[in-house]
Amino acid sequence: MSRNVIRRTLPLFAGVAVLGSLVFSGGLASGAAPGGRAPAEAPHVVYGNFALSNWGGYVASESPESFTTATASWTEASATCRKKSELYAPWVGIDGYGTDTVEQTGVQTACSTGSPVDSAWYEMYPAAPVYYSNPVSTGDKITATVTASGDAYTMTISDITKGWTKTTVKSNPEAESASAEAVIEAPGGYPTLKAVKFTGVEFNGTPLDDFSLIKLETDTDSPVTYTPTAIKNGDDFNMVPKK
Repeated sequence: MSRNVIRRTLPLFAGVAVLGSLVFSGGLASGAAPGGRAPAEAPHVVYGNFALSNWGGYVASESPESFTTATASWTEASATCRKKSELYAPWVGIDGYGTDTVEQTGVQTACSTGSPVDSAWYEMYPAAPVYYSNPVSTGDKITATVTASGDAYTMTISDITKGWTKTTVKSNPEAESASAEAVIEAPGGYPTLKAVKFTGVEFNGTPLDDFSLIKLETDTDSPVTYTPTAIKNGDDFNMVPKK
């Protein structure tokens, strides 16, 4: 994903070819999943003339001020597991694209049992992810928001379908609030997905298409590469299999 490596990092769920000066490092793959599910192995940092990332979606990395909020909604997509190593997640976050930290929250779908299992989580990378015990199912409507106030980050995720909300506040004085993103990611390769639809995506309370955006396509060990569609209604887009 990168032409010239610099000191900064991007959290890693599986593979995107991005042209730019970046280093990408591990995100959700860095911690143990609940219920004894071991996370898929993935490198935390990839160096070289070509850095491989696992993000697919949209990133905003230029703003007249630092990023203070990132929010999005999505419906948990139906997934078909092909390998037990597969694990993917849609999430929103601040930082991670060209920075050493990431403040993020989302839902992962893990295939380590042979069938897809959904778990909500938050992560203050480089710390390991923390998983919530609240139930999540295919078809559930999820809304997630990360808010920055000084060095404090509030990560809120709600399952609108099941009626629960979890909010966690953590501080990191090293965080820069220098980017915002709405993406899907997969450290162990993607299960088969038809599409993941993001709606209501806003950064700093402003619709997605008001920003200068970087479009990311996944490129993983999976036989399918996922690509974001054009933005609709100012703040909606789909992640779909690239034909």
